[in-house]
Amino acid sequence: MHNKSSYHLVTGILQGGLPLLFACGALAQPSLTGQIGYINMPSARVGDDGTFSFGYGYDKPYGILWTSITALPWLEVSGRYTSISGIAGFSDQQYGGAYGRYKDKTIDLKFKLWDESKWLPGISLGATDIQGTRLWKGTYLVASKNMLPNLEASLGYGKDRIQGAFGGVRFTPQALPNWSLIAEYDANNYRTDPFSSQTAAAQREKGPAVGLEYQWGWLGLQIARQKTHSSINARIDIPLNWKEFVPKIQEPPYFTGESDLPARPSLTEWRRSPDSAKALATALGKQDFKNIRISMQKDSLVMELGNSRISNVGRTVGRAVRTALYFAPLETREIRVVYTELEQPIATYNFYDLPILNDYLLGKIDRDRFLQTVSIKSGRDEEIKPLDSQTLALTLREGIDVNLLTNREGDLIQVTSDDTEDNRFHLAPKMGFYFNDPSGAFHYDIMAEANYKRRLAKGLYLDSALNVDLYNTITAVKQPSNSLLPHVRSDIADYKRVKAPKLNRLLLNQYMTLSPNTYARVSAGLYEEMFRGVGGQVLYYPNIKNWAVDLNVDALQQRDVNGWFGKRDYQTISALASLHYQLPMGVTATLRAGRFLAKDDGVRMELKRRFRSGIEAGFWYTKTNGNDITSPGTPSKPYSDKGLFLTIPINSLLTFDTKTVGDFSLSPWTRDVGQMVMTPGDLYEILSNPKRDIDSYDGLGNFAERADEQALPAVTPPLPSYHPWPTIKLRLEDSGNHWLEMDDKTAALAAASVVSLAAIGLDKPVNRAFDNHQDNRAVKEWGKWGKNLPIASIALSGAAFALGDERLSNTGLIALESSVAAVAGSSVLKLAANRARPSSSDSPWRKQTAGESRLQSSFTSNHSAVLFASVTPFAKEYDQPWLYGAAALGSVGRIASRDHWLSDITVGGLLGYAMGSWLWQSQRDDSRYRSKLIATPQQVGVQIDVPIR
Repeated sequence: MHNKSSYHLVTGILQGGLPLLFACGALAQPSLTGQIGYINMPSARVGDDGTFSFGYGYDKPYGILWTSITALPWLEVSGRYTSISGIAGFSDQQYGGAYGRYKDKTIDLKFKLWDESKWLPGISLGATDIQGTRLWKGTYLVASKNMLPNLEASLGYGKDRIQGAFGGVRFTPQALPNWSLIAEYDANNYRTDPFSSQTAAAQREKGPAVGLEYQWGWLGLQIARQKTHSSINARIDIPLNWKEFVPKIQEPPYFTGESDLPARPSLTEWRRSPDSAKALATALGKQDFKNIRISMQKDSLVMELGNSRISNVGRTVGRAVRTALYFAPLETREIRVVYTELEQPIATYNFYDLPILNDYLLGKIDRDRFLQTVSIKSGRDEEIKPLDSQTLALTLREGIDVNLLTNREGDLIQVTSDDTEDNRFHLAPKMGFYFNDPSGAFHYDIMAEANYKRRLAKGLYLDSALNVDLYNTITAVKQPSNSLLPHVRSDIADYKRVKAPKLNRLLLNQYMTLSPNTYARVSAGLYEEMFRGVGGQVLYYPNIKNWAVDLNVDALQQRDVNGWFGKRDYQTISALASLHYQLPMGVTATLRAGRFLAKDDGVRMELKRRFRSGIEAGFWYTKTNGNDITSPGTPSKPYSDKGLFLTIPINSLLTFDTKTVGDFSLSPWTRDVGQMVMTPGDLYEILSNPKRDIDSYDGLGNFAERADEQALPAVTPPLPSYHPWPTIKLRLEDSGNHWLEMDDKTAALAAASVVSLAAIGLDKPVNRAFDNHQDNRAVKEWGKWGKNLPIASIALSGAAFALGDERLSNTGLIALESSVAAVAGSSVLKLAANRARPSSSDSPWRKQTAGESRLQSSFTSNHSAVLFASVTPFAKEYDQPWLYGAAALGSVGRIASRDHWLSDITVGGLLGYAMGSWLWQSQRDDSRYRSKLIATPQQVGVQIDVPIR
């Protein structure tokens, strides 16, 4: 059996995956930095949307391991790990002797500003080494144009590492489409590179370089000759926007009945004997359905269930109702399916016409006709009574399954046993990788992990994990942590060094549904390898909305390194509130705020994009008051936690469907700032994918698995696209037209001038009054309020735009637009005035000293401009004039903190008010810009309302 399964896996990849790979069209070519370009120089191109590339290049004296992803159609993000031959990583051989060559991490960005047209080139702006040591920092602007169908040319200008003008050309012969000749003018200033005087970099000068490229499907190779040496660059490209990489040739067929299938019972027979319900439950259990509850409520067959394997909710429900049609009583009028995750109801599917349902599954009628007999509601339909959780439980499957290569978790080999009540045992090898420690640039850990999950009651689960270390190189890590924060993560090597069996998790999770849109979890036990505790989470996930909020609170105790029930002295309470917001193009933004693991308070921003294949890529950045001065952090600029992550659904790589995902992240593994406890059972992670399926198009997904429907958007979602420019253009046109139509501009400008002159006359006395009370506590607090209130107003405007109804959302957007316009106008005045900040001895109009940035000029106040710009649309739309008073008090706080003169905040406030008032009057009628997705059982489409006038 196993040999046959392995055969199917290999042949599936060979027959489906490899031809797909080699049929892939040529992609844009990365340079040695990972950015699309030539040899060392970039072009204005970015890769096809969703292209993920990684490769290795050698360009004496640099070895470059790089990766790149086209995160959005106009944004390319590249990361590289550059080693310098001949330079030791650490001068102290006792401390970092095993680290090898000097290595440095770099993140680069490229923004496509303008697409190429018939006459104009494409233009991109790039920034290299945007964080960390910034040894390779630089910026550039580059334009690229296809001069002929097979000839591309680029011209650009750079600053810092790329110094001055550069360019490149690529010629791809029509007769040899896989081959390209390239040439470039390399403008890198290698002599300013780190350690250039000690390496071959000092011998390199600006000048021409030529190369030859070959591409075969996803694989590419470049060989180039530069003035003093040769270079090589090899890569693999993976298109993340492909739906799947391997065909599902081993997917079990849906239920079609058996030759000995008993006749459907009458309703009386069904109620008299439980055998019919048990037969249906058995048939469902064989298809990986879990927590199966079945009941006849009047003439409706109600099923409550989830599925441990099938990744699409619509397909899961389709298989359930298809099976139910073979067993339902003859008098059944409708079938209702409550889809659950961990017994929490996500949605209720109602099928009102069983003959139509049967005809649709048999391919006799189209989807539009079928949709007229279906309804989908969030959570549990209130008409459905809760089902008995004690009935229809099946016993543990007989025997133990040993799977090689073909298991549904994607492990190489595993031992599993499970049942329909979601009780499960799983044993498989695991491997962890750790980079960039002074004791060695690369460490790994190989272990065997046994997981046992047990359902104890409705929504109550025991979750455990026992790990046995088989082999690791982490024992080579000798350097103790020198972090000044509580060692919540920086001692991880001490935990990994222990090879004895360890109980990494022993946790009770109680999942609850508080309302159709509110879910909760209570947890207690051993959370993870380093912490134990008790806590919980509450999630509000509204129906057919693109946002959700949750609160996570945990009281935690640090565990000792032995991995059982011992403890360390450290205790803390972690509390984080999170807002998750789904943006266009499959992008989800998450903002977390609160107390982190090391008792540091702050915020964490996460941004990720989900591609058509289901793969998610993103990054996070955390800013807290925890002062991590461990290098590269310094007392003046503490380190902030940051990293990249990739989530890969294993089903995209296997010949059958599965829900299992693989998580990968790249971040420092010995940092304490901005850390979070690992809590198995995060509600948003559990619910977001099924919610996304239910809210997409008609909510049925691949319901019937019909061959003639695989091109439908609900089955195979189209590549994500988002074009905001038409709406932006319309708003700009309306604002410009309204400005021309305003007939009171002269009077308003005259009144503003009078008020401004009066404020200028009061600059000295007002400044003197606050100077005399600068030690007053109330004045100090006023200054803090004035500094923070504009930030709060922007945040509230953004929340109104993201979370409000149509009226509130439009007002919030106008407030944000007004704030941007006000800051732009204020910046122009700052550049012109170059006014010095106030002090006790300054004259009001003294110029700033030489060397100070004009954008830091005192005149005008950006804070005041933002405050009035953001509150004005709300004050006018909702008739709330008191908001102006709050803005005025906040603006005066900038005088209290001695950051501005009275005339600064006066002119800034007038500017903000003018922008807010103008844009509100221009854009308050949001019906001109409104577009919405229509997804009902009767129709699917996009409606755009643009009145013609």
